Amino acid sequence: MILAKLAYKSLLNRRASVLLTLFTIAISVMLLLSIERVRIDAKSSFSNTISGTDLIVGARTGDIQLLLSSVFRIGHTNNGVSWKSYQYITSQRGVKWSIPISLGDSHKGQAVLGTTLDYFSHYRFAKKQNLTFNKGHPFAAINEVVLGSEVANKLGYKLNDSIVISHGMGNTSFHHHDDNPFKVVGILNPTGTPVDKTLHIPLAAIDLIHGGKASHEHEHEHEHDEHNNLVGHPKQITAFLMGFNSPLYTLQIRRNINQYKPEALLGIMPTVTLKELWEMLAIVEKILLLFSAVVVLVSLLGMLTTLLANLSQRRRELAILRSVGARPWHLFTLISIESLLTTLLGCLVGSALYYLVIFSASGYLQSHAGISVNITMLSYYELGLIGVIMAAGFVIGLIPATRAYFYSLSDGMSIKA
Repeated sequence: MILAKLAYKSLLNRRASVLLTLFTIAISVMLLLSIERVRIDAKSSFSNTISGTDLIVGARTGDIQLLLSSVFRIGHTNNGVSWKSYQYITSQRGVKWSIPISLGDSHKGQAVLGTTLDYFSHYRFAKKQNLTFNKGHPFAAINEVVLGSEVANKLGYKLNDSIVISHGMGNTSFHHHDDNPFKVVGILNPTGTPVDKTLHIPLAAIDLIHGGKASHEHEHEHEHDEHNNLVGHPKQITAFLMGFNSPLYTLQIRRNINQYKPEALLGIMPTVTLKELWEMLAIVEKILLLFSAVVVLVSLLGMLTTLLANLSQRRRELAILRSVGARPWHLFTLISIESLLTTLLGCLVGSALYYLVIFSASGYLQSHAGISVNITMLSYYELGLIGVIMAAGFVIGLIPATRAYFYSLSDGMSIKA
């Protein structure tokens, strides 16, 4: 206890250099914990982009390309799925539900998705969470649109606003469908998925804005068959999602789809493909981990440099301690305790900074990166990382402690030019 108190007072006496070392360790701990939390939560959010969907079916391309185009709205497929094939496949035994989707249009750089009311009933994200409305309701007429939360916030739209859809994906739009404006009737709650950046319109509206039946003809149909009015009779769709009564049906129908004769189709299991896609991005994960480890190592080496530099200036102090009865192991323990205290305080401050950063950035990460960050107590894994840093700090502190051990009384008392 006496040595610990002496070490504490020694640190206070050299507070300028100690604070600099402590701050360096704190920043490295904060970066390490923040990167780890974002990495883990990014993987979780990525895996939960789509949930509860057994199969995604589209034109035969590649598994990852189909997933990116249909779920993440990245890229596009050269071919679609004929409506006839969609109706045939979804009428098979064991099919619980299906959601047709049609992509290819946009609004101010945001994707427009044509679909049916089944989208709002059966689409799931995260851990099988339903889509919910912040305001309004699903579309009920062919000229109505439901906005994702980010679209509404970014572009400042509210209910009953009028929107014009453009042909072409992204910011490159070749033609504006000014003759068929859409009225905002619903705004979804945030999901942290591409749904937030999407405008949802009835599937039949895709045909309408591309030169299908005139609006008054659709309005006439609406009097007779509201559901058919919203679905229409498209020639083809981009892809469709499927849910089954049993996993056995999933495997059976997937095999039939991949061997389908009338047209070249591909059925993928999104959970499996998402895992494959994340494994392709694993190099980024490893780089982030390596970056945080290098930051911690540099901070600990900085502490070692500071301790060794201070040790040369403290020979007189250590010699005086020897002259009043301190043994070599006392000096060894004193320097070890100083390095351990510095590392401990650095870890505590770093943990506090970590919570401050995560709390401040969680909203931004959710809205801009789709990463849902969980602000919870440190996990056993994160505590283990701090334990490793503490151990490394203690081991590094043994180097100047060993040097202090071998300093002799005469060496400390002698005055060197």
